[in-house]
Amino acid sequence: MPEIESSQELVSQVYQQSRARLEIVRNRRPGPLTLTDKILLGHLDDPASSELDRGSSYVALRPDRVAMQDATAQMALLQFMQAGRDETAVPATVHCDHLVRAYSGADSDLATARNENSEVYDFLSTACSKYGLGFWGPSSGIIHQVVLENYAFPGGLMIGTDSHTPNAGGLGMCAVGVGGADAVDVLAGFSWEVLLPRVTGVRLVGKLSGWTAPKDIILALLGMLSVKGGTNRVIEYFGAGTAAISCTGKATICNMGAELGATCSVFPFDQRMALYLRATSRSALADLAEKADDLLTADGEVAGSPERYYDEVYEIDLSTLEPHVVGPHTPDLARPISQLAADTARENYPDRISTALVGSCTNSSYEDLTRAADIARQATDLGLVMKSKLLVSPGSDTIFKTIARDGQMDALSAVGAKVLANACGPCIGQWQRDDIKKGQADSILTSFNRNFPGRNDSNPETLAFIASPEIVMALGLAGSLSFNPLVDELVTPDGSTAKLAAPLAAPEIPENGFVESRSGYQAPVSNGSSTAIEIAPDSQRLALLKPFAAPVESNYQRMPLLLKTSGKTTTDHISPAGPWLRYRGHLDRISDNMFTGATRAGSGERGTTTNPLDGEQQAVPAVARALRAAGKHWVVVGDDNYGEGSSREHAAMSPRLLGAAAVIVRSFARIHESNLKKQGILPLIFSDYDDYELVLADDEISIAGALDLEPGVPLLATLHHAGGSSDEIALKHTLNHEQISWLKAGSALNKLRDSET
Repeated sequence: MPEIESSQELVSQVYQQSRARLEIVRNRRPGPLTLTDKILLGHLDDPASSELDRGSSYVALRPDRVAMQDATAQMALLQFMQAGRDETAVPATVHCDHLVRAYSGADSDLATARNENSEVYDFLSTACSKYGLGFWGPSSGIIHQVVLENYAFPGGLMIGTDSHTPNAGGLGMCAVGVGGADAVDVLAGFSWEVLLPRVTGVRLVGKLSGWTAPKDIILALLGMLSVKGGTNRVIEYFGAGTAAISCTGKATICNMGAELGATCSVFPFDQRMALYLRATSRSALADLAEKADDLLTADGEVAGSPERYYDEVYEIDLSTLEPHVVGPHTPDLARPISQLAADTARENYPDRISTALVGSCTNSSYEDLTRAADIARQATDLGLVMKSKLLVSPGSDTIFKTIARDGQMDALSAVGAKVLANACGPCIGQWQRDDIKKGQADSILTSFNRNFPGRNDSNPETLAFIASPEIVMALGLAGSLSFNPLVDELVTPDGSTAKLAAPLAAPEIPENGFVESRSGYQAPVSNGSSTAIEIAPDSQRLALLKPFAAPVESNYQRMPLLLKTSGKTTTDHISPAGPWLRYRGHLDRISDNMFTGATRAGSGERGTTTNPLDGEQQAVPAVARALRAAGKHWVVVGDDNYGEGSSREHAAMSPRLLGAAAVIVRSFARIHESNLKKQGILPLIFSDYDDYELVLADDEISIAGALDLEPGVPLLATLHHAGGSSDEIALKHTLNHEQISWLKAGSALNKLRDSET
């Protein structure tokens, strides 16, 4: 199906189908429904017989569209090419936002990106033409902002190969980050299978004012729930306070719900969403949504007795909420700004902020940049410029051109801003820094969403803190983490002092409308069968995929332990980004980064392990390749929330390619566990949390009956220790019958392809 806009016809059809499906569901299960219930159950593939137990039932859903960014789209489309389809079954788009390096400024960096990545851009462009996808080239904007401006709509269901796909929840959409293999299922015309999530209700009361911004809501919630608190849950916001937040402010909150581990986040439809739809040339969709309001908000009884209908309920009073700053190294290390100076002194954080960064998919709206520009104008009036370097990343070409017209760009440039391309840049690790050497302690402050060690600049000693754009601006003017703009004053050039005023309430919609831009957009052709996709045999950027082999029982016997990780093992640690982004379309080449950021239990070293073949300390990928060459399948053991972070399926595909048979952890992050299942790796969880401690660095591990497993039935594993002793432990899993069939076939893609032959 060629990609189409979120047209009146499409949205009308979605509402009609959702209403019909929900009627069946209500007959089966009478009672009030949350908004999450309405959207997810309204997209059931089989509403008449699907099991509907939150937290335990797997459901098959029919998403309305798929979105992919250039780094993940390469592997997704390479897998889709194996599916044997002539075109995609649902509307889909690819957005080139990840491969643009941040260095000199927008124009220069874009020219460099087009030159360096021409092979990849050509591949994505021709693949989109061949299979009927829309293509947004470099400079058009960051995927989530472009989706919000063009494709998201209230009550829809979308999946995307980026963990911050939930950004579209700001327009009342359930939008879920997935791996490329999940996307391929939907693109090929199959349903999307997911554990029916529990629903966490967050009641918002009061109204934001002063320095407090929508970003502070999600930063405070991260402090309340932690990075694991949203796992297999949808965060549904309700209460009078929701109407006090703009559409793009809601999107900021939903975007960072990914840091909670949430499946997605969603707000009820209101007039702020209708206003945004009309301002982005989608008045017909606003009209449809207003007529379908009963589908786009929770039933009235839910707000009256939320504890009866949500699995958990939390409340945030917006009127008393203080601006927050989170970090370093994890987005749930949260505190109000009034505590930051004390924390900086106690923890010996570098007080000097070397760089302040505003923008990214999380905070690059017109409203965000207008409030940031307000602080910049105040500084100019006082004769001040930024003490920290200031980098600004607009979210889309529409935003770029609108702030250029309305003066925000000039205001930011006047205090020293370098305006970067409309791309992810430093947020995803595409930041070329000359001012800091690797290993040098450094503090930065961003309005981004993630702050894992090395995430932004590949320097694990950079301490990244996250706040709202206006707080980033204020602290960047002072150049200090210890500065609190709510109470502290700045020293002006004449020696006097002055206090910054809270930014004025910014319009979410420009007075003169947006300067709408579809620059770089390539519409799909109706029949792309004659389009050729060429990949050079010697390419270092792209390589055709070969199917993974189906496993045999011996794969799971006396598996060498490749690595036991401790603490955070995010997908950034398993498959680092930064300079490795260039190899996202070449599985073998990018596998040389596998686990190079992971912390080895015991030694605390990163990226190395003991080669069980010769006892030498070597880089983890080299050891994995040596074991594979020796015909040995291996296992990795990890800690809590293993695989937290990005949707990048390379963190599953690289281990699969290099010989992983199983991963055993204390707990998984949702997307990564799903990616392991899709790629044919057995994901297992210690039944006894403390059994993690029994695993020794030189163990071999056997899993009895690995290919005879049944849903809900634990497996037994033997830890063979080097001295000849052993321990037997129980391991849980969450695979259902369908997922077990993926394992036995070697991967979900093998199963999909086999079903068509």
